[in-house]
Formats: sequence, structure tokens, C-alpha cells
Amino acid sequence: MDHLTRHPHIVVHSPALDGSRRVTEGDVTLGLASHLDDVVEILRLADLDRVEVEESDLIEWQGGGPDDWPGLSEHEDA
Repeated sequence: MDHLTRHPHIVVHSPALDGSRRVTEGDVTLGLASHLDDVVEILRLADLDRVEVEESDLIEWQGGGPDDWPGLSEHEDA
């Protein structure tokens, strides 16, 4: 098995009650994001910064896409 050709499978999970979304690669939690920029930074820190966050097939968005951050809209109005 050649692990060099393996592509990471990143999951941005459904928003939690506070609007944050967990970002994982397999069984490993890479970080907690509360905005799309956080996802970009989390992937950069995991040496996955070449992944196109909004368009990549390597990222599975659960419970909404890259524009869905329910905790954000509440704070913008305040």
C-alpha cells in the first residue's frame, strides 16, 4: 500500500449549538472552526494548505456548505 498517493479525507462537521464546526481528518480532530477562514488556517497548520477549501472533493461538508455558519449571522446583527 502506497501511502504517498493517499488523499486526505477532511470532514467539516455540522454546526454545534454555538455555530462552531469540528474539522477532522479520519479519526483525528484538526481543530474547531467558527468561520471559513478558520478552516483554511486549520488545514494550513496540518500541511494541507494546497487544498481548495470551497471547491475540493477532498472536503466533505456536513450540515451545510462553506457559507453556512449559523452562529455568525446572529453576531452580525447585534
